[in-house]
Amino acid sequence: MADSAPITHEEYRRLCEYLYRRTGMTFNETRRYFVDRRVADRMAATGASTFADYFARLRGDIDGEIEQFVNAFTVNETYFYREDHQLQCLTANLLEERLKVKQNGETMRIWSVPCSTGEEPYSIAMWLLENWPQVDAHDIEIVASDIDTEVLSAAREGVFGKRALMRLSPALIDKYFVALGGDRWQILDDLRNSVRFTPANLVERAETRPHGLFDVIFCRNVLIYFDDTSRRVAAENLYENLAPGGYICLGHTESMSRISPLFEVCRFADAIVYRRPMGDRRG
Repeated sequence: MADSAPITHEEYRRLCEYLYRRTGMTFNETRRYFVDRRVADRMAATGASTFADYFARLRGDIDGEIEQFVNAFTVNETYFYREDHQLQCLTANLLEERLKVKQNGETMRIWSVPCSTGEEPYSIAMWLLENWPQVDAHDIEIVASDIDTEVLSAAREGVFGKRALMRLSPALIDKYFVALGGDRWQILDDLRNSVRFTPANLVERAETRPHGLFDVIFCRNVLIYFDDTSRRVAAENLYENLAPGGYICLGHTESMSRISPLFEVCRFADAIVYRRPMGDRRG
């Protein structure tokens, strides 16, 4: 913290406890530099001269500081077609299985949470267009949610740099993006309009529940930032948002079996995913 006094051990503990209660994310002393840097940035942005001043501003949510604080701590590292074996599994298995139990004309609902700056939900939309011949025969709704309101704004804008597009072929980039110059591309309006972006905190049932039931949920590489208690809360909230027989895809280092006994493990050729049992019709 170059321009302000470093926070004490007790202040650090109080701040991390506050962040945990708000988001479920945990930070210990090994991530002190990450936390200190973001607190320094927020103190500079708000004009707080001491940590006590800043913490009072945060707790009072003066000028919407809680939202800015949470935004500063989210991790938004992603790119198009990340872990695309799960996208392959989506079109080869998951959607076909869901069609067997859905009524004719019933909407197929897919949720990307957290969606970061939009690479994942747009990847899902592109993948369906490119790899699922039935895409035009069904009503598909893609919802994308995140706790970070700044990344949601960026996702709606749909402008991406070279690194985000590194796994896409030149043909796909030409087909779905408009070059803006300076190694920046904007996704086509039709694709942007195919995704609905909403705010959601995975550990707050009041924020997840209203999103309704989904056939497939992508919740990748976020539960690793939670402690055991928050992981269970998030898993139970996600379970409630799955239709009976619906599937959830986690990141490759994550395992629902170690978090909650509610889900069934499903092993397909391209990916291991988890399912809400078909017979479970509870709320």
